[in-house]
Amino acid sequence: MKLLGVSGSFRSGSLHTRLLDEGARMLPDGVELVRLDYRDVPLYDAEAGHPDAVGALKQAIADADGLVIACPEYNHSIPGVLKNALDWASRPAFDSVLVDKPVALFSASPGVVGGVRAQAHLREVLHGVLARVYPARELSFGSARTLFEDDRLVDPKARERLERYLVGFAEWIGLAGR
Repeated sequence: MKLLGVSGSFRSGSLHTRLLDEGARMLPDGVELVRLDYRDVPLYDAEAGHPDAVGALKQAIADADGLVIACPEYNHSIPGVLKNALDWASRPAFDSVLVDKPVALFSASPGVVGGVRAQAHLREVLHGVLARVYPARELSFGSARTLFEDDRLVDPKARERLERYLVGFAEWIGLAGR
C-alpha cells in the first residue's frame, strides 16, 4: 500500500513535514508513506492549461492508495499552498483524482489548540471535492515543538497516537477496498 504524504508547510524544519517523516518510519511492512514535493505547482489559473507540475501532482495522487495531509493552521484556516494544490487536483470537477480518494489529516501547532480549526476547514474542502475523509477522531498535536529533539519525535504518547492513527488509516483503506 502506498500513502502519499502532503505537508501544508514548505518551511524547512516544519513540524508537519517532520511528523510525516516520523509517520513513514512507523508504518508496518507493506505500507509506505512517500512525501510529495509540490513546490513547483503554480497558482491556480483555469486558463493556464495543464502545467507539467500539475500533471505530476495529479499523477502522484492517482498512484497513491491514500493521502495523509499534515495541515498547519494559518489564521484559523488552511495554508494557501495546500488549498492551491487541492484546487488544481480537484479538476475536472466531480471526475478528479480526489474523487473517492481516502484522506487522513492531522495538524500540529506550537500553541495548545494544535490546529483543529484548520482541520475543520480542510475537512469541508475535502468533502466538497468528494474525497473520502478517514472517519477517526481528530489528531492534533498542541505544544508540538516540545515533542521533538534533534528533529525526532520523542514524546512517547505523541508517537503512540501518530502510529495508531496511521496504522488505523491503512487498515481502513484496506477494509474499504474489499
